[in-house]
Amino acid sequence: MLERHPFPPFIPRDAKVLIMGTFPPKPIRWSMEFYYPNKTNDFWRIMGLIFYNDSEHFRDTSTGAFRQHDIEAFLREKKIALHDTGAAVRRLKDNAADKFLEIVEPVNLDALLNEMPDCDFIATTGEKAAGVIAQITSTPLPKIGEIITTNYTLNAPFTPRTLHITRMPSTSRAYPLKLEKKAEAYRHLFLAAGILPA
Repeated sequence: MLERHPFPPFIPRDAKVLIMGTFPPKPIRWSMEFYYPNKTNDFWRIMGLIFYNDSEHFRDTSTGAFRQHDIEAFLREKKIALHDTGAAVRRLKDNAADKFLEIVEPVNLDALLNEMPDCDFIATTGEKAAGVIAQITSTPLPKIGEIITTNYTLNAPFTPRTLHITRMPSTSRAYPLKLEKKAEAYRHLFLAAGILPA
C-alpha cells in the first residue's frame, strides 16, 4: 500500500539548517502529530541534551509524550527546518525500519529550498535519507559527520546555491550508539551551521 507523507514541511522562513529523516512511523507509534513522534526515538532527547543539557526537556512527565508546542517554538527560535526524504513510500514490512521502506516518490527538494533562502545546510538522520539527498544533488554519499559542499542549482527559479550536506547518526534506538555520542555528532552540525556559538 502506498503511503503519502502525513506532515507538512516545518519551515521557519529564516531557517539555516534542514534536517531530513526518511519517513514517519505508522500512526500507532505517534505521541504527537509531528516529526520524530515515536516515544522511543532519540531525536528530541538529543535536542534537549544539546540545547538544555537535559535529555527529557521536551517530554511531558505525566504522559511520556513529547510537547509539540514547545518543540515548534524551539525550532523557530533556533532556525531549524524539518522534513523527510520520502514523499510517498511502501512499507515492505509492518514497521518503520529504513531497510524495509521503498521510496516511491522522493521529496521535492527544490520546492523546500525555495521557501528557505537562508538555508545552506542539509543534514540527514541516517543512511537511506542520505542516499536520497545524494541522488537528488548528484553528490557522493557522505560518511557520518562528513560535510560535502556543492554548488546546487534549483530548478526554479534556476538559482545556484552553495549547499553543505552532511549525514548524522540515526536517532532510532536500533542504531547502536550511546545517546551522548549521537548528541556530540549533532552538536558539531549546529556549530558548523552557526546555530550554536563556537
